[in-house]
Amino acid sequence: MNEIWSVFADSFSGYWNYLLTEILNPSWENYFYYLIVISILVWVLELIVPWRTNQSAIRKDFWQDAFYMFFNFFIFNLIIYVALSNVAEFLFLKMAQTFGIKSLQIFDLSSFPKFVQLLFFFLISDFVQWSVHRALHRFEFLWRFHKIHHSVQEMGFAAHLRFHWAETVFYKSALYIPIAIIGGFSVKDVFIVHYTAIAIGHLNHANVNINYGPLKYILNNPRMHIWHHVKSLPEKRRFGVNFGISLSLWDYLFKTAYIPHSGRDIELGFDEIEVFPESFSGQMIHPFRSQKP
Repeated sequence: MNEIWSVFADSFSGYWNYLLTEILNPSWENYFYYLIVISILVWVLELIVPWRTNQSAIRKDFWQDAFYMFFNFFIFNLIIYVALSNVAEFLFLKMAQTFGIKSLQIFDLSSFPKFVQLLFFFLISDFVQWSVHRALHRFEFLWRFHKIHHSVQEMGFAAHLRFHWAETVFYKSALYIPIAIIGGFSVKDVFIVHYTAIAIGHLNHANVNINYGPLKYILNNPRMHIWHHVKSLPEKRRFGVNFGISLSLWDYLFKTAYIPHSGRDIELGFDEIEVFPESFSGQMIHPFRSQKP
């Protein structure tokens, strides 16, 4: 028990020191300021080349989504997530050791060129997240949490990070095993891939009039992702479409791609969105409340 408490306490203090260092020491490699800078850049792009020209620069729920951004990436981590995830990892590895498993690593990519390592890690992590995203739509319990992301009614870059904190648990838990069994990745590699995913995700949700051309079959993009948020879908597509996080590739491969027309002015949301909680606290509590049929 003392070991568990030590991991918990060290994780909490370690993340607090990390966050404080990030805030007090701006740099290009600083994630806190990277998130601010990339958000401002994409927002400016929305102002210069908007796709939906009748949409306000400060759209509905803009500031709430901005709060979600900092809550999900920093406040939630500080409050509990980093400490609990480190404790869970500690207990998992302890259990593995009781079965004589000293390391989960099966593959080692350290001998490959850095570009190959990054590309492999990017592909693996994106496919795992694509799979989790499909599950969030397919299973009712998971959909309760994911509905918060789909409560967006006016699309903009900050909508990218409007999601329930439980989704962090779902995604990171699914990513743990592939990261553990494939060696050769450094912390810096993880951050590079994450930085790339954040930039692509911001653009996917942004109100920007850009066309990716042939790259649309590889990279997720605004004209594809807006259909993921459409309010009404055909019956055979009722569990959702266009699940890509960074890549559209998986949707085309597994036939979940759906772009019937431009989608610029389609209605977003889900059935009965009119009675969905609008406040942050209401949205956090909503998945845990009893759900009426």
